[in-house]
Amino acid sequence: MAFPAARFAPATGEVLGLRIPAGLASPRSAQPVGGQATADAAPAPDGPSADHGRLRTQPAVELDRVVPPSGNLWLAGQQIWLGPAMTGRRTIRLWAGLDRVHVLLDGHRIKTLPSRLDSRDLARLAAAGAIPAGPPPLPTPSRGVIEIERTVSASGNVSVGDHVIGAGLPLAGQRVTLRLEGPVAHILSGGTLTRTVACPVPEHARARLRGARAGTAAPPQLPEPQQVKRRVSVRGAIMVGGQKIQVGLPHARKTVQVTIGADTYQVAVEPGITITAPRTTSREILRHKASSYAPVSRPDHYHPG
Repeated sequence: MAFPAARFAPATGEVLGLRIPAGLASPRSAQPVGGQATADAAPAPDGPSADHGRLRTQPAVELDRVVPPSGNLWLAGQQIWLGPAMTGRRTIRLWAGLDRVHVLLDGHRIKTLPSRLDSRDLARLAAAGAIPAGPPPLPTPSRGVIEIERTVSASGNVSVGDHVIGAGLPLAGQRVTLRLEGPVAHILSGGTLTRTVACPVPEHARARLRGARAGTAAPPQLPEPQQVKRRVSVRGAIMVGGQKIQVGLPHARKTVQVTIGADTYQVAVEPGITITAPRTTSREILRHKASSYAPVSRPDHYHPG
């Protein structure tokens, strides 16, 4: 039942000073709790805006995480889909900044996605043990990086030596570049990174592959977010990539635009109204246009009741 000020008083009887923000400070409010004026009670010269500026320039951080059994990793509220194939692998390293999040395995970048973290998220990660990050781990020319060109088959696969790598059905019939780097293979279409998969070819055998050449210095471009359209059902739901997203009954029968990110779906139902849903599957999006509902036809002799 003591007063709050008494709970913060040390055993010596000295009372801690009350720090007042610069915007609220006045000549009569320069006294701390207990009536003793101290130098610490005066507002700081830089004020709260300096703290906001420091948060705004929070540098990128690096930290280690273990992939959960689901293959779905969360970092400060952002979902990072790695897939069940990564389950049981040793610890991965995350490079997190304000614009990008990179996932590294054994020092090699295996995934890059747009960052949804802000300065406060990075500050909390740093306070929890994350270390200041080094330069962004973008591809650089190095020894052992091999590039080859292949044509994707009708089944969405490419042959690399005695091995088969899945490039995806959307790339069927296209000429792609495979960048073999460490334990992974980056699949590029027109210079844009479309997929990163585990490389089954041993490093010592890559230089003997048909058409093998040294890796280029230019880093691959990150893909633009894919957008599709869907028609909201009468129950207020849509299906994207085998995943059901509940949009809401008020939006039934509307045509919505869905922006597909690496870990989220952004559903624009109306101007200024967007619904965000986590992406829980990694299935390829094969249908891009919305399907319309045909009106229910009734015979002429139909009478209700």
